[in-house]
Amino acid sequence: MKRIAKFEKVSKGEFIKDWDLGGDAEKIYEEIKLPRRATVGSAGYDFFAPISFTLKPNQTIKIPTGIRVKIDDGWVLKLYPRSGLGFKFRLQMNNTVGIIDSDYYYSDNEGHIFCKLTNASNEDKTVSLNAGEGFAQGIFVEYGITVDDDTTDIRNGGFGSTTK
Repeated sequence: MKRIAKFEKVSKGEFIKDWDLGGDAEKIYEEIKLPRRATVGSAGYDFFAPISFTLKPNQTIKIPTGIRVKIDDGWVLKLYPRSGLGFKFRLQMNNTVGIIDSDYYYSDNEGHIFCKLTNASNEDKTVSLNAGEGFAQGIFVEYGITVDDDTTDIRNGGFGSTTK
């Protein structure tokens, strides 16, 4: 296996600035767990819920994870809901797949990863997760560029910042 990335927490100040879900943000920050694989054969790194939450059908939550990732050039982190949550409850990422580029780490927001999830249940199922439970998974994927690529722009931001 290639070792191409390292998960870190964003600074406490950045997390507190971004946190808008109530509760004691400092205490929540201290309890954040870095993503990790469950088994040696797992491709995905589990992201853990910083707080407990419940989503009824069609409800949405935006989760500031407190996590950033330093990724080698030529790699991207793709974020998905945990498979079981998608299968059992139809939990979905609002942008279908979260894309964390290697240069996002250097953004003004420290590369803080957010996940926006919706319970898209059409079976009237409610999703409840406890703080510390896995809710999303990230998979590192290598990518290539075209032979005539001449991009020189530098990122500063997230969520659509590269097309401004």
